[in-house]
Amino acid sequence: MAFLMNAQAQLPAPSPTEKIIQDFGLGKIIITYSRPSIKNRTVFMQNSELAPLGKIWRTGANAATQITFTDKVNVGGKDLDTGMYVLYTIPGKNQWEIILNKGLKNWGTDGYKETEDVVRFKVPVNETKPFVETFTIQVANIKYQSCDLQLSWGNTLVNIRVTTNITDRIRNQIEQALQHDEKKPYWQAANFYYDWDKNYDKALDNVNHAIAENQDAYYMYLLRARIEKIQGKKLQAKNDAQKCIELATTAGNDEYIALGNELLKGL
Repeated sequence: MAFLMNAQAQLPAPSPTEKIIQDFGLGKIIITYSRPSIKNRTVFMQNSELAPLGKIWRTGANAATQITFTDKVNVGGKDLDTGMYVLYTIPGKNQWEIILNKGLKNWGTDGYKETEDVVRFKVPVNETKPFVETFTIQVANIKYQSCDLQLSWGNTLVNIRVTTNITDRIRNQIEQALQHDEKKPYWQAANFYYDWDKNYDKALDNVNHAIAENQDAYYMYLLRARIEKIQGKKLQAKNDAQKCIELATTAGNDEYIALGNELLKGL
């Protein structure tokens, strides 16, 4: 009897909390928010039960949604320093207003002050299918220097573009290392100049140095073949693709055998 009187029933939270940690650029995006479900109620309508149009919304449930950037980013055309921000939104029929705010201690919209807004901008509304029962934030379309924070609920999808400029910083790091480091990062430099900077002369120069230090690296020959193909050096590209296939066959790497053959077909 004493045990029954003191026991406490544990029920699942109606709007469970989720924490997202996504690598992006040279840092991370961390999002903490609560996920309400529609449960046959109305949402994103005039005077709807959930998130009515034209009214500021906590962008989730319970405490205000928080976003942390561990590296500098640009959101809504504004450069933001590293740190934590609160995400508020004002849903509209055709556009949403996106607000990043400093009110980290706010419970929902309680305590919200417009004077603490860091950036405010509008984004278009998109229709999504199928129907999303539980409010969802995800990081999508992740590229080296851009990604989308996607908010979806019901049949509504909103994209918030986040960008960062890390090309210049990486270039400076690589150039400093090539000048001063005892162990030169030729392979990393070749990939950077090929993928990021599109400077194929520098990419070729660095991959040549990398191959001189590791002449059995089949993946290096494939990169050199790709560079030579872009530069119109078809014979050299063919020779390097064949070398890649030869070394990958010895190493038992079917993936690079296939990649080498694919490149040969495109010459």
